[in-house]
Amino acid sequence: MSAKERGAAAAAAPCAPDTGPSSALLKLRQACRQVFGIPDYDRYLAHFTRQHPGETPLSRSEFFARSIDRKYGKSGPRCC
Repeated sequence: MSAKERGAAAAAAPCAPDTGPSSALLKLRQACRQVFGIPDYDRYLAHFTRQHPGETPLSRSEFFARSIDRKYGKSGPRCC
């Protein structure tokens, strides 16, 4: 099996809950993303499901497109 086939098989296989990163590692990853200004889709989903029940959240691609537009677009944050 080639490396490409192994990667495709691994991507298609569902992840078991006990094989994922630990809670501390997830919190560290979130903290690093906040420090460097990288949008965190998982955090967005958690917030959205808590604050807006019954509504449909943005897809991953829509979320990142909106994040880039907010950061670099004309409607983004401004200091002046």
